[in-house]
Amino acid sequence: MANDDLGRTLRRLRRLASLTQEDLAERSGVCVDVIRQLEQRRKHSARLPTLHALANGLGVELTTLLGDPPAVSATGENDGPRFVAVRRAIMPALGGPELQPPGPGFSLAVLREQIAEGWTQYHAAEFDTVMKALPDMIADARAATVLGDGDGDARGAGFAALGKALQLAGHVAVRMGKTDLALISLERAIDAADRSADPLLRPIVINSVAWTYQRQGRLDDALSIALHAADATADGGHTTTADGLKVWGALTMSAATSAARSNDYERAAALMAHAEKEAARVAKLPSGDDSRMVSVFSPSSVRIERVRLAVQYGHPQEALALAKGMRLDKDVPASWRTWLLLDVARAHTDLGDAAGAVKALKSLHRVAPTWMQHHTLAVAIVRDLWALPNRPTGLRPLAESLGVAE
Repeated sequence: MANDDLGRTLRRLRRLASLTQEDLAERSGVCVDVIRQLEQRRKHSARLPTLHALANGLGVELTTLLGDPPAVSATGENDGPRFVAVRRAIMPALGGPELQPPGPGFSLAVLREQIAEGWTQYHAAEFDTVMKALPDMIADARAATVLGDGDGDARGAGFAALGKALQLAGHVAVRMGKTDLALISLERAIDAADRSADPLLRPIVINSVAWTYQRQGRLDDALSIALHAADATADGGHTTTADGLKVWGALTMSAATSAARSNDYERAAALMAHAEKEAARVAKLPSGDDSRMVSVFSPSSVRIERVRLAVQYGHPQEALALAKGMRLDKDVPASWRTWLLLDVARAHTDLGDAAGAVKALKSLHRVAPTWMQHHTLAVAIVRDLWALPNRPTGLRPLAESLGVAE
């Protein structure tokens, strides 16, 4: 379960850095009173720009400040045998046996379906299931890269499958708090993408790298590579198809997120306005075979991201106005729907509307109880509400399910 005490972690890291609360306030630009409230457990959560600033002031990754990662296995271990197998699949032993083509029963179409299903399970927070399947999936994809005895098309398709499998492994590694391993997996995914025949695969994986940089607090790096890849996608003429426009859009939204978390909300808003305008074209363009293998970008995803950025930048009323009456596109993954509910809960909490926050959290718990249990910020919001002198109706079952209740 997610770390239940942000304040304790903050105090420990500050002392390890030999900083006073005033020192940290000066280095991070965060008000010393906010630091004091967090450390004294009078406040259990903070906006993401504040958390990023504190992490930068301490010289640590954001994931270190937040404590346990937002997703761990059902056993509570994030480095157990199953994840060790994923690590070995990402980085096979040096000097191992030469790759051999897959056996006669192998089907590249079946492998692609397995990878696509893995992404569906990932978005549904079924991390144990994905980790169990990943080692064989990656091994089969590696074998597929030596298919065809010189058949370039078959080998290119094999490298495309390997790129998507390694990208999925990178995402799982991030969720398990292993961002350095994630970058290794994603770098290898980019290499595979460059050897495939899919011109969109490289920018798709670069978007995952940008997200990982965000998790590490490397916001300038995340912004730079996302914008560069978005420009390259557009300059290459790929935004004339739905899949290409989705890739461009996802990169643009990623850049906006990095700008917002760097407290440049004006730039973030401009990027999101551009993305929202372009999202309306997606449904009018020819699309590829399987949307599960391409970036998430639609009018609904743009609106969800706008809600998220409004909450992060301290505009809760704007966030609730954006979220009100929203109808989500059918291709919006489950993970994006859960993020929306969490952001609505945060907005209500920031406005002092405890009842509204509980209503959103109850909806979130109903649709994604496991995801909620393993999300640090979700647990922190419930802790903030539980600390109120007059606890809102309906909070206790949530607090008990998350281990927050006294």
